[in-house]
Amino acid sequence: MNALIDLGTNTFNLMIADIDAAGLIHVIHSEKEGVALGMGGIQEKRLTDDAIERAVACLLRYKKQCELHGVSVIRAIGTSAIRDAHNRSELIERVARETGIHIEVISGLEEAQLIYRGVHQTMPFGDSALIMDIGGGSTEFILANDEGLLSMESFNIGVSRIYQQFTFSDPMSPADILALESYLEEACGTYLRQLNTTKLIGSSGSFETFFELMHEKPFHAKGRAVEVDFAHFETMLEQIMASSQAERDQNPHIIAIRKRMAPIAAVKTRWVLRQLAITQVFISPYSLKEGAMIS
Repeated sequence: MNALIDLGTNTFNLMIADIDAAGLIHVIHSEKEGVALGMGGIQEKRLTDDAIERAVACLLRYKKQCELHGVSVIRAIGTSAIRDAHNRSELIERVARETGIHIEVISGLEEAQLIYRGVHQTMPFGDSALIMDIGGGSTEFILANDEGLLSMESFNIGVSRIYQQFTFSDPMSPADILALESYLEEACGTYLRQLNTTKLIGSSGSFETFFELMHEKPFHAKGRAVEVDFAHFETMLEQIMASSQAERDQNPHIIAIRKRMAPIAAVKTRWVLRQLAITQVFISPYSLKEGAMIS
């Protein structure tokens, strides 16, 4: 029995699972907690004292869950907020001392490779498809086909990073949306427009929330990616972009950590659809943690 903890900029995800002889993942227990590790310091490339406290408290709880399930190996992977922080050693050393968990910090491209491995388990890519993973600190884009990886990039355009950099009106105004799209254009350059695909695969996270908003039910894909109706998907993105904070606070289909940042994720996703003239959208339940579990 193994455990994988994805220490994201917004959310810490725990998965306890067995892997069978065929390499299939059998999840025994999973949970997520909105730690908001990057909140308050991501622009200065540091982890605040409060964020470190929240992280340690969460990992102590996760360690107890692992002990209850008889886990033999815990792998903890740190991504954007941790890898960029000048004081990341404070978190890493304290977590090791208080929990016995060693945090493995990976690069953006290593993160993209693990996301690819996870998503590829859930669907064939055909001639080509673009995987998009919306994180709090970064966003990964991975172009792949059934033969393997074609291109991948990690950009520091995560929703928490943007949330702390901009001041948006509530709800977002057309000027806010234009400013955000200009920021994305400057950050990503011509990268997306050079890619040759009309198929987008959203990787877990925010895309699960998108599915739940569309269908008003939990996203239980059981290891397989799901294609969504494209027109309905676009409409849902527009509705999130137009929503107020009060409306999102009352919406049971948006988890707490995403209530503030959902419009940013929606703007980013719509921008990507337009950059590539996307015609098909799939949502995969797998991402980094599944890719890391099998690697």
